[in-house]
Amino acid sequence: MLEDRDLRSIQEVRSKVELAYKASQAFGGFTQEQVDSIVAAMAKAARENSVRLARMAVEETRYGNVRDKIAKNLLNCDLLHQKIAPLKTIGVLREVPDDGITELAVPVGVVAAVLPTTNPTSTAFFKALISVKAGNAIVMSPHPRARKCTCESARVLSEAAEAAGAPQGLVQCVNEATISGTRELMSHKRIGVILSTGGAGIVRAAYSSGKPALGVGGGNVPVLVDDSADIEAAVASVVEGKRFDFGTVCSSEQTLVTNRRHSERVWAALRANGAHVCDAEQGKALAELLFTPEFRIRPECVGQSPQVIAKLAGFEVPDSASILAVEIDGVGRDYPLSAEKLSPVLSVYFVDSFDQAVESCVTVLNFGGRGHTCTIFSQDEGHIREYGRRAPAFRVLVNTPAPQGSTGITTGVEPSMTLGCGAIAGNSTGDNIGPTHLYHVKRIARYLRPAEEAFVSDEAKAYFSALAAGEDFDSDAAPAAVPAGMAPSPVAARVDKYLASRAMARPAHPAPRPDRNPAPTVAAVVDRFLDRRKSQTAPAPAPGAPDPSRPATNANPDPAPPAPKIRPVSFVCEGDMRKARHSGAKIYISRSTIVTPAARDLDNGGDILVQTEA
Repeated sequence: MLEDRDLRSIQEVRSKVELAYKASQAFGGFTQEQVDSIVAAMAKAARENSVRLARMAVEETRYGNVRDKIAKNLLNCDLLHQKIAPLKTIGVLREVPDDGITELAVPVGVVAAVLPTTNPTSTAFFKALISVKAGNAIVMSPHPRARKCTCESARVLSEAAEAAGAPQGLVQCVNEATISGTRELMSHKRIGVILSTGGAGIVRAAYSSGKPALGVGGGNVPVLVDDSADIEAAVASVVEGKRFDFGTVCSSEQTLVTNRRHSERVWAALRANGAHVCDAEQGKALAELLFTPEFRIRPECVGQSPQVIAKLAGFEVPDSASILAVEIDGVGRDYPLSAEKLSPVLSVYFVDSFDQAVESCVTVLNFGGRGHTCTIFSQDEGHIREYGRRAPAFRVLVNTPAPQGSTGITTGVEPSMTLGCGAIAGNSTGDNIGPTHLYHVKRIARYLRPAEEAFVSDEAKAYFSALAAGEDFDSDAAPAAVPAGMAPSPVAARVDKYLASRAMARPAHPAPRPDRNPAPTVAAVVDRFLDRRKSQTAPAPAPGAPDPSRPATNANPDPAPPAPKIRPVSFVCEGDMRKARHSGAKIYISRSTIVTPAARDLDNGGDILVQTEA
């Protein structure tokens, strides 16, 4: 028995990853129907245990509240499952007959899932369901402060999956998770991809592990309440989002920005929705409480009720208080409450115009929330689009509470508990992560056309026309001098190079007649070569003609004349082959005949070139 806790964690990780890999290999043979049946069984078991596991999460972590944790659990085992159930994720995804393409899904294999302490059971449901739906196994590493509820969630899912026919070990959780064990999980050779949710440190560790990773960024969500908005309804929606699970969702509203002409209506609406409006002293106390001198969120304040936070800050609020609201005078490090707070504390910032409001929201996002989420309440479509264009966020929500909108409860975005923040935040995607991110697409591509038919530009047409005429674009020979008005030919350069190697001189040619095409043909180049060879090699006689290489005889003319002797040619290029193929002729070659590679390729059936013994 290992005594060192880190060593035990590492050994547990190694054993469970190997079992998960074995399960994933077996799972690869399952049909779409079998996979869907297993996912449905997992979702059903999760729904049946949502309330119990929500209570466990609050009891163990002391973050959030049971009512809203139940809602987050149901988001994944009800709404998410509805959304992903019809998806095709196994085998052939689609056929594209016009393009000759067949697309196949290829699972990543084993998913390493790092889970947070703020959403321990709902994230376990989410990551397990999308991983199995995509044909993968999953090994989860819980936050140490949420180990019991996360592992219990995994157990419920695993038992349901195996009862529905899944291989043993398809869904697992590390019981003794440590930092060393989590690092071992993320870097294990059997891991296909990492799904990382948590603080900036663990996300950076995932991206630096050497494995493909899907991580998240910080959320510092601004809310712009436009002049055209229903102010009272907008503020009520903001309060609903801010109080949800005591602000533990990364897409919770952080700073409400609006024109100062609406200040009285905003404060009145906040009070009407149960918000405690803090005075300047209480605001200062909150800023000192929520953040350490190093500007980190104090863990003891995360996900606590307004009453607990107010008491820790040194003042009292009624039990009916839904959130704490405090006015700020700017954005940035000099104004700590303009940062993400992970608690039911809402900052309120007044400006003088729509343009200033947009700029202030952009500043809020750049102060710890780049790429994540922003919200606008407006009836002006032009303002909505302008805000969406300028805001550096990948979820721009309109007239909805932010946590519910960003996760797909009140909007049409994909239901998800892992919200990518894109390259501007160091993430590999800005999407709401789902099953489609956990398999690759393999494509079977069939022959459609010859290469020259794929291109349409004049340059491409000229290139392929030159190739068909035998031009050689890969020649390393220096171009030889040619008569005025005649373009140099790469094939001629090749022939000249060959002649030079045989100590032969290329004969001068007269300038072309003006009524002739100035571009030399391949035939002309070959003729020029053969002219120099005539003294060494006589041309092959025409069929039926006497052989000039033999002396005349006085033989009896009555017998049939002998068959002419076949003489091989000395040089064959691509143009010769095309002509022979067109006319149905043969080309006779010997061991010493020069045959260009392109010509050889055109004789793929061996029906043109005939090897002689000469």
